[in-house]
Amino acid sequence: MACTATINYTWGSLVTIPGTGILLNDEMDDFSMQPGMPNVFGLLGGEANAVAPGKRPLSSMSPTIVQQDGQPVLVIGAAGGPTIINQVLLGVIQVIDFGRTPTQALAAPRFHHQWRPDALRIEQSVPEDTRTELEKRGHTLNVVPMIGVAQAIARAADGTFSGAADPRVSGAAAGF
Repeated sequence: MACTATINYTWGSLVTIPGTGILLNDEMDDFSMQPGMPNVFGLLGGEANAVAPGKRPLSSMSPTIVQQDGQPVLVIGAAGGPTIINQVLLGVIQVIDFGRTPTQALAAPRFHHQWRPDALRIEQSVPEDTRTELEKRGHTLNVVPMIGVAQAIARAADGTFSGAADPRVSGAAAGF
């Protein structure tokens, strides 16, 4: 099983249930409050994602299970608003296409582009020559310390599992 639990933005709605320490989420931000008005992550909404009874907001949550021959070989998920989809895809590519371990995959530099603003968000760990080449090709770069947080578990050919927590944050359990 793969799952994503979210409170949306850091500290959710900033409301705690008295006596519990439980933070309430602010998933309402994933709805469009007004067409063309950006949410906290800078995403522009439209009428299709307007608040209405019985609707669910647009979300980037994408817990993923990759199977090979009917068997799970990778479970991966991430936190980070609109960067989640990129993080999950980059992790899958690192493990499945490049044969890296979950630890190596999650440590690899990340990038994200969401159309507006028209800038490529890229981690500062991306080598300077790569950044220079991207700028030569016309990209506007927004260099940031980190993009999101992901976790992954992979199953090796011998049936053993290895898990990894994102090295961008501390205090997470990893492996078994």
